[in-house]
Amino acid sequence: MYLLQNWFNLSDEGVEDAVYDSYAFRKFMRVDFTGNEQVPDATTLCKFRKQLDDNGITRLFFDLMKEFLDKHGKLMHGGTIVDATIIEAPSSTKNAEGKRDPEMHQVKKGNEWHFGERMHIGADAGTGYIHSVEVASANVNERDFVPNLVREDDYVVYGDAGHCGIEKREEIKTDRHLSQIDWRINSQKPYRKNKWEPGPGIYWHRYFEYRKSRIRSKVEYPFFVIKCIFGYRKVRYRGLKKNRTQAYTLCALANLYMLVRSGRLGVGC
Repeated sequence: MYLLQNWFNLSDEGVEDAVYDSYAFRKFMRVDFTGNEQVPDATTLCKFRKQLDDNGITRLFFDLMKEFLDKHGKLMHGGTIVDATIIEAPSSTKNAEGKRDPEMHQVKKGNEWHFGERMHIGADAGTGYIHSVEVASANVNERDFVPNLVREDDYVVYGDAGHCGIEKREEIKTDRHLSQIDWRINSQKPYRKNKWEPGPGIYWHRYFEYRKSRIRSKVEYPFFVIKCIFGYRKVRYRGLKKNRTQAYTLCALANLYMLVRSGRLGVGC
């Protein structure tokens, strides 16, 4: 029932009603209405989710899913793609406290202001599966969480223009492993920095950036699954802890979704 809630972006009461209405939901939960079985109510689901949150079960679920992928040769290692996306939070103060969520903050992206959290992920550069997740306020810099998203056996890291200059940061230069990584970060657009002078050499720079973008774009598909297919565009809970718990679940389910869509999940699995 908890998985159905995350797959279809339903509230506690909504998923309870959906189980009664949908035969597929009842079959998935193995609920037999012909007997004495009943669907757990919304309160039971809320208490169950609290147990998951207090005991870190969703982090364990994500780690087990990653271990399953690694065991079956779905993670190539050696390279990581880092990226982050903003998840909106309610900015209204029409609530019991009359305040917005104190753990959420606003940030300007382009010409628009966003209020909420930022989900940081590290994806395998070869297959695109998520192997690391971090959740923080939207105003926290993306580069602050890069050391937590890089694996010990990575020697190449890809990132967008928001990670430019990360190799110059003090925590990167002083770390023995991170200082030896080949940081393949997309450069800023030439019309912003006037970095590329007109001439034959500009074609090589464009081609090099294109090759980096082709690999880096793999990280966008997990975000597409989480935000567009699962419908997780706005946070459902207050506070980063509860939303971090849900983020682990969503990333594990996104890996499972991508594995099934790729047709590489055998019947025996």
